[in-house]
Amino acid sequence: MRLNLQTGKNEAKLLDEKDDVKKQKRIHKSSNVYTKQELKEALAKFKDGIEIQNPETEKAHLEDIKQRFRSIEELKKEFHELNIHIETDFEIMTKLLKRFNNSMSTTAEKVDALNDLEYYVHQVDNAQDLLTSGGLQLLISNLNSTEPLLIEHSAFVIGSALASNPRVQIKAFEGGALQKLLVILATEQPISVKKKALFALSSMLRQFPYAQQQFLKLGGLQLLKNVFREKHAESLYIRVITLIYDMIVEKILIYKGNNSDQNKEKIQQYNQINLLSAIKERGWCTIISNLLELPENDAREKVLKTVSLLITSCRDQFREDQNLHNILNGLRNEYKDLVVDEQNSGEKDGYFSELLKLINDIVDQLK
Repeated sequence: MRLNLQTGKNEAKLLDEKDDVKKQKRIHKSSNVYTKQELKEALAKFKDGIEIQNPETEKAHLEDIKQRFRSIEELKKEFHELNIHIETDFEIMTKLLKRFNNSMSTTAEKVDALNDLEYYVHQVDNAQDLLTSGGLQLLISNLNSTEPLLIEHSAFVIGSALASNPRVQIKAFEGGALQKLLVILATEQPISVKKKALFALSSMLRQFPYAQQQFLKLGGLQLLKNVFREKHAESLYIRVITLIYDMIVEKILIYKGNNSDQNKEKIQQYNQINLLSAIKERGWCTIISNLLELPENDAREKVLKTVSLLITSCRDQFREDQNLHNILNGLRNEYKDLVVDEQNSGEKDGYFSELLKLINDIVDQLK
């Protein structure tokens, strides 16, 4: 079909047999389907169209590349002339450890080295390099330092290296880190030092049942009670309770796990840990419930969750503790008003609703 611009009329052309064949070929090719003969012809044209590279042309092409790009050797030479050396993490950590262990370094320089080192040991591979280089044992030995700042920052690096790193946890335990950390927590030390020591202790005990078992044998729970004699150490209180809560939950989750041989072995290890019995025998039930008097809602939440876990073991103590019942009733009245405010603002299941539900569950279980 076409429009005749002179007459303004549409005109049609009837296809003859040849045109019809051409049209079929066009349709055939537009569908991306080719006959064997068409493929042979296309391949022949492709071979004919390949340019045979002239040696002189190829040489000129290579010379052009060399002029526009520099070789690796040239780049290395330029970096060397600029005194640029890209250090690996291991090299950096080695330098930091040397600076820390240098008797000529000041306390401030050693603390700076430990702060930088802590940044690197968060990575699992770097933490294991710290182990193989002897740096971990150096830090553990430094927990006996007479400088509180060095104890604090050494414990910080150790805690970061141990976190979720079983190999380093085992070596730190074998190196005596557990005993040294417990001594720090049991003796007169600044709050900041005990905070980092508690962080390192928590990193060692988590997911490490054998260390938890030894922690109890060494009187760890009894030593941690000393923390609650510290004044203005509320941040330590909650860290201790969080550690206890995490260990209880960890054991519960292991029992709820699969029936694999690995999990069965873990269950056998956790069976050796009588944490709930120790909590009851060491007088922790009352210590924990009294922490509900802390003013911060986040702290109360952690304590409430711990109390909920301990109801079976501490039921008698909780029932006889009139102070606990008074605290729970007071919190329930306080959170009822806050829940109303939440609902008025459009929050149906807000933060305070969850806390109120937790309190009501505890009260119901103690009836």
